[in-house]
Amino acid sequence: MSTPEHKQLIWNLIKDINVGMLVTKERASDDSMRARPMHLVQDEYDNTLYFYTPRDAAKVFEIQQDRDVCITFSDPQNDVYVSLTGTARLTEDKALIDKYWNDWVAAWFEDGKDDPRLAMLAVKINKGEHWDTKESKVVQMLEIAEASDSKGSTPDYGEHDKFGVSR
Repeated sequence: MSTPEHKQLIWNLIKDINVGMLVTKERASDDSMRARPMHLVQDEYDNTLYFYTPRDAAKVFEIQQDRDVCITFSDPQNDVYVSLTGTARLTEDKALIDKYWNDWVAAWFEDGKDDPRLAMLAVKINKGEHWDTKESKVVQMLEIAEASDSKGSTPDYGEHDKFGVSR
């Protein structure tokens, strides 16, 4: 799906943000959406994101009902925004749990790697979109002012790209 260069671009955009908002459909009958923060634990990206979770968390039950999820990353200070959509699944793969285990994760699981509630979410990304503005706020404001003065033009002050979908 994505080229190695594009995967690296996505990773470079999200790795320092480190926390994304995972959106699932709630178990309620009205299909309302729910978002919660999830902390990246991996040190590379190959179209799958991993997160530790208690197996009895609401998000696990929601994913069992509908595996389609969205995870967004936002760094307003640097004008970086990423929205990724994919399918989630629960995994109890011990090798994966060992690979990404760290002190931060240990704080959430009383019995460490042997905690019976411990599992991971694996989110296989199939499409996404990102915005990365390289220009300063002053240049952005000038672009907006210039675009508002000329009919049919829009501000152009950064990179915006979609992947995994027809453009």
